[in-house]
Amino acid sequence: MTVRLQAYPSQPTFNNSVEAPFMYRVQLSYIRDWITIRNMKKRNPGMGAKKIAKKLGLSRNTVRNALKSENPPEYKRETYINPEMEPFHDFIIEKYFVKKLKGSRVLNELRSKGCKVSNSAFYRYIQQYKPEFSRSFMRYETKPGEQGQFDWSPYTVMIEGKQIKIQVFCFILGCSRTYMYSISQTQSSVFEALEEGLTRIGGVPERIQTDNHATLYIAKKKEWNPRYLQFASHYGFQPSRSEVRHPWSKGKVENSFSYLENHFIADNKFESFEDFSMKLLEFEKQVNNRIHTTTKKTPVELFNLEVAQLSPLPNNRFMGTSEELRKVSSDCLISVDGNRYSVPHIFSGREVWIRISQGIYLEIYSQSNKQIAKYTLEKTDKGKIFINKEHFQGYRGCKGTWDFLSQQFLTIAPAQDDFINRLKAQKRINPSRHLTVIIEAAKHFSKKDIENVIQLCNKYNVYRSDVFVDLLYQNSEPVSIPKQEHVNEPPAILTIFLIF
Repeated sequence: MTVRLQAYPSQPTFNNSVEAPFMYRVQLSYIRDWITIRNMKKRNPGMGAKKIAKKLGLSRNTVRNALKSENPPEYKRETYINPEMEPFHDFIIEKYFVKKLKGSRVLNELRSKGCKVSNSAFYRYIQQYKPEFSRSFMRYETKPGEQGQFDWSPYTVMIEGKQIKIQVFCFILGCSRTYMYSISQTQSSVFEALEEGLTRIGGVPERIQTDNHATLYIAKKKEWNPRYLQFASHYGFQPSRSEVRHPWSKGKVENSFSYLENHFIADNKFESFEDFSMKLLEFEKQVNNRIHTTTKKTPVELFNLEVAQLSPLPNNRFMGTSEELRKVSSDCLISVDGNRYSVPHIFSGREVWIRISQGIYLEIYSQSNKQIAKYTLEKTDKGKIFINKEHFQGYRGCKGTWDFLSQQFLTIAPAQDDFINRLKAQKRINPSRHLTVIIEAAKHFSKKDIENVIQLCNKYNVYRSDVFVDLLYQNSEPVSIPKQEHVNEPPAILTIFLIF
């Protein structure tokens, strides 16, 4: 190693690591000489370099150099290229500067490849390239309701004493954040998280910025994933993406993950998923009510101003091809992954949608996308049957005489005596059975829907229970559905407002 004092080229240099520790003391000595020489010349303008050198006991070259230099002497280490690392130059640049891996990880990988280098030598080597790879960009702000940013990041979290890998999704407006976690990273999980984020925020921005993940963008074809375009069209936003290795273009969402990891996830343990959710919710409340140093307002205040600029949500949630159809058996069960789950009896013999939520819940929807049941998935055992007894309440229907059944129907659909008489006239054999089925189905629909179906039956002059029930389900949605299966679950999505 060589130590050289720039302002004094005639001074000795240090050429090995034994002499180098003295460089700081030597530098201070040269600085004191430089100050003394210049002060003496300032007080005695007519004094020459030879006389100053004689008075101070320094060489004339030292005095001349000090008088010529406007700056004090400065230590500068000569650049030293470690020959051990030169063969790995491209590897270091790619891993550390392009892929942004931690220096300690890159150093470990170097050593595994046979590179014998010390910690200090490695960090000195990458230090000399840092200015070359520094990037600058212009900060920009979006108008309220103009842009949302969506991304997700994996974390390994200690839950119930086990290391569990979860995906944390984050959807961001200009001043709001929503977090949702899942143990799955399928396309359905990504859409579910984005959908929940929009629902919790209560509206849709003009465009949503994402990265280039294959569930959203097909890089090889340089086009959006067709299903994501369907999703965007359903909610009415314009999809946009960040270029590869341009994290600053969605810096708000990137900063949110960093803040979440450093202030909540790091060095934290959770007793269960419910405990994880509750503590995250408490963390959210703390952040929501802090005064931001830049805006001088709380994030909630700013969010309330921004939400008014959002477009309204569609009436129904997005249902794509990855949600699967199941036909409900006559005993009101559907089969999923080797187990059977009950649904309300009014859906017997009909098709329903199923969706796996957060990787651990089974959600069951009617044809019009209304949730009718929810279970915690059983993944360890097969052949089990899970039954919610409330799904079977009233499945036997009401029994009684024709007059009793007629009164029951008129309670549900007032002033429809003509319909009852036409049914009895057309179905002379056991009309009570048809009316019983109609009453049981009509209990779960609104009076307006029942009146519309009666008008259709009168129009086509058809008075049969199977036709009546089919028309009800085709033209309307049950408004009364038995209580869903209880599951011990955290909130489906936790909203957190942060500003960076």
